[in-house]
Amino acid sequence: MLVSYKWLNEYLDLSKVSPKELADTMSVTGIEVEGIDVPEEGLKKIVVGEVKECIPHPDSDHLSICQVDIGEEELSQIVCGAPNVKAGIKVIVALPGSRITGNVKIKKGKMRGQVSNGMICSLEELGFSDSVVPKEYSEGIYYLPEDAVNGSAVFSYLEMDDSIIELSITPNRADALSIRGVAHEVGAIYRQTPTFNDEVLVESAEKASDKIAVSVTDTVDSPAYQIRIIENVKIEPSPQWLQNRLMNEGIRPINNVVDVTNYILLLFGQPLHAFDYDKLESKEILVRRANAGETLITLDGETRELTTDNIVITNGKEPVALAGVMGGANSEISSETTTVALEAAMFDNVSIRRTSKHFNLRSESSSRFEKGINQATISQANEAAAALIAKLSGGIVLSGAVEGASIVPKNVEVSIELGRINGYLGTTLSIDQVNELFEALQFDYTVEGESYVISIPPRRWDIQIEADIIEEVARIYGYDRLPSTLPNGETVAGSLTAEQSLTRTVRSILEGSGASEAISYALTTEEKSTQFQMRESQLTRLDWPMSEDRSVLRMNLISGLLDDVAYNVARKNSNISFYEIGNVFYQDKDGKKNLPLEEKHLGLALTGLKEVKNWHQQNQKVDFYTLKGMLETLFEQLSVVDMIAYQPVSNMADLHPGRSAEIYLGEEKIGFVGQVHPAVAKAYDIPETYVAELNLHGLLTTEKNGFVYKSVSKFPAVSRDIALLVSEKVNNHELSETITQSAGKYLTSIQLFDVYQGDSIEAGYKSMAYSLTFSNPEATLTDEEINKTMDKVTTALTDTHGAVIR
Repeated sequence: MLVSYKWLNEYLDLSKVSPKELADTMSVTGIEVEGIDVPEEGLKKIVVGEVKECIPHPDSDHLSICQVDIGEEELSQIVCGAPNVKAGIKVIVALPGSRITGNVKIKKGKMRGQVSNGMICSLEELGFSDSVVPKEYSEGIYYLPEDAVNGSAVFSYLEMDDSIIELSITPNRADALSIRGVAHEVGAIYRQTPTFNDEVLVESAEKASDKIAVSVTDTVDSPAYQIRIIENVKIEPSPQWLQNRLMNEGIRPINNVVDVTNYILLLFGQPLHAFDYDKLESKEILVRRANAGETLITLDGETRELTTDNIVITNGKEPVALAGVMGGANSEISSETTTVALEAAMFDNVSIRRTSKHFNLRSESSSRFEKGINQATISQANEAAAALIAKLSGGIVLSGAVEGASIVPKNVEVSIELGRINGYLGTTLSIDQVNELFEALQFDYTVEGESYVISIPPRRWDIQIEADIIEEVARIYGYDRLPSTLPNGETVAGSLTAEQSLTRTVRSILEGSGASEAISYALTTEEKSTQFQMRESQLTRLDWPMSEDRSVLRMNLISGLLDDVAYNVARKNSNISFYEIGNVFYQDKDGKKNLPLEEKHLGLALTGLKEVKNWHQQNQKVDFYTLKGMLETLFEQLSVVDMIAYQPVSNMADLHPGRSAEIYLGEEKIGFVGQVHPAVAKAYDIPETYVAELNLHGLLTTEKNGFVYKSVSKFPAVSRDIALLVSEKVNNHELSETITQSAGKYLTSIQLFDVYQGDSIEAGYKSMAYSLTFSNPEATLTDEEINKTMDKVTTALTDTHGAVIR
């Protein structure tokens, strides 16, 4: 939001407050100031000139030789290449020795043999952007008003001696997206009440309702909608003061009707739209949802195919404007316009946001409708605009506004105790001090004892709850005046919950395994959010995302870690071991009614080398077992390793099908580990990468087996090997479970030491060899006992899995 210091001074007395001081004070009270721009800074010796004579250059078909009155005794000759230069106009003259934008110095010189004492300037050469220069001057020089004094500095005529303060407005302070809103804010800071001088509306006897009928299909889409009619208008350029004001605010002047709607937009924060009444070709305005397949050519010349998500303004039959976003070319104000239908409305902010996003049309109007407008000044803004249009165009305003829908603004009442305010802020404010702050904010209030009931006017629609009131008190009292206090209560004790303590343990274990912690954005794209999903879930979308890349909440940690891997790999950091602990967000089918379920997960990502080549070893790449080993270490330290099982991945297209596994804690799936699918890795532009993700909350809160200490056996352990021929569909976990269940209590370990497929093995089968270790802590095991146990194991493997003992 650009705020003119001069404009603000019309409503407040800031004569003793410099623009720099004002900017600093506003920043301290909660509205950040991006910077201050004084348009005339860096420019010098630029004056008003009057072209007395203009003749073609004898040696050029596009240059003109001008004799210019610059307030001196003799005329000054200047050669000019602008196509619109002519005798009898007031122009901007850069004298010899002057400086124009870009710190360019203008010198006396010759052009095609003719002396040129300076330069006749365009607005661009004074630093104005191409986008704000009126179209009639975009290819040439700018004409100054006829009453400009020859030889005087041009800056005051163009209001370049103003200070333009750029405010960074957060979505919750959309009230400051208007000069009146900023005036109220500054008034509260400096304990002043702004005085507004809106044009007085004079209406004719003829009723507007005789000229047009207005209706709204759905008051949810458009809670307020009204039209005013202005007849006998004459379309002309706006006066200089209005053009200056718009250009300083970054808006291109168009004509005296359109410029007024933009001026009121800036003043009230109320978007308006002007229709050419005669082009409507009906005496009706109907606000409705668009029909699927309808089209509208908008003011930018683009044909828009509409959907039922779009609110449109129609003439009863066809759309004439995209509500709250852009008008239609079929009802545009033009030089032939004589009657104006002036719209003031309020539209559903969600619908406007979707329409703006769908058509990639961001405008000053749509941004305000999206963030909210002051319901109390809809009619007032329309009256002020109609009065100003009538004044500048010679028009007549018909009596009354024709309403299709109206809204009755109400003050919001918030109750709060003085102790609550002081308790939150650490202050000892008295009743009188708080009263003075509410009066500065122009909030009505009642107080009984120390209990307040504050009445919030509609212009501050961001204030709804007592926390908002506390924030307002803090802002206007001064953040810099709040005392420094230490927190008190149980939170100071420093005790951790069991889950917090275990989370710290997890971090320590992983960092001991060589991993570094990464922190990724919780917001991501729809595509990345649905990758590596551990459960079915709806997306949780933001209503107002700052960009498409941050539009939904994540449902996995891996996609964020892969972004981190890609960032590092692109910068030649190729040996990476990352972990992240953070929440993922699951949503049920009723996502708009319920908050998402937040579940704490652990994510890991490895790529590159685990061992770098040196004098005694070769490079060793990370692989599936590197990452699985890190997880095994974690499970062992958390005392759950005996409860962990691995199964083939059943349904996860983002993982390599032959190098991945699902992780189970008992009967519950808690995660996965594996190689990123090559196609996914290519999309992220990363090399071969291995990832794992665990439901950390489930892992940490499960009932764990405690450490059991046993004395070292005095009797020797016995090992037996067994080789099996089984179907390639049978996995190690299934065989190990069968062996464990059938081998009895003396089995102490199972070790798979060989897997073979190839020559001498039938297709579809594989050979798996295990080493089984037995130990009896109370006696030496005999061959007979071992043989009997091995017979049980063999029988179980044969019956359960069809295994053949090799």
